[in-house]
Amino acid sequence: MSNALIVIDVQNDFCPGGALAVTGGDDIIAGINALMPQFEAVILTQDWHPDGHLSFASSHAGRAPFEMTEMPYGPQVLWPDHCVQGTQGAAFHQALATDPADLIVRKGFNPAIDSYSAFFENDHKTPTGLEGYLRTRGLTGLTLVGLATDFCVNYSAQDAARLGFDVTVRQDLCRAIDMDGSLDAARAAMRQAGVTLA
Repeated sequence: MSNALIVIDVQNDFCPGGALAVTGGDDIIAGINALMPQFEAVILTQDWHPDGHLSFASSHAGRAPFEMTEMPYGPQVLWPDHCVQGTQGAAFHQALATDPADLIVRKGFNPAIDSYSAFFENDHKTPTGLEGYLRTRGLTGLTLVGLATDFCVNYSAQDAARLGFDVTVRQDLCRAIDMDGSLDAARAAMRQAGVTLA
């Protein structure tokens, strides 16, 4: 089996000091860098939102970050403005080794729909193209690391498992937002989808 490491959203805005900081988000970077040489391919994902993205609370009058709203594609958390295209917040954390990356997948650039998963936008239909890349290269085993366990890592892992990949999430190299029990729910959902939690 050919294996790929998929590094999810290790960006400044998700690390301490960022607009949507995940506690300990930068603690995992050295471990991720050390893991890269063990894989045939390394893929980085990057949240890449235009200004005024509809998942931002600031795009909805009178709404606050972390409230829920309904979008045409289903329930959506309203986030603080984060990972806006071309900003320092959207950049990869400076400690992350980016040279080993074979591919960088940018997601969330459609202003009307969020994109947690590395494989599909939040409508669960619009593909990012990552599946085709992996299949073309014959990469069937995927190890996921990064931010955040309960959102982008979780959605990416479930989608990958549904697509037939052999998926492992390295929990020691992920960190979670853990909003209202979202981490436990994500772990249960990943296990049910056939993801190995290591």
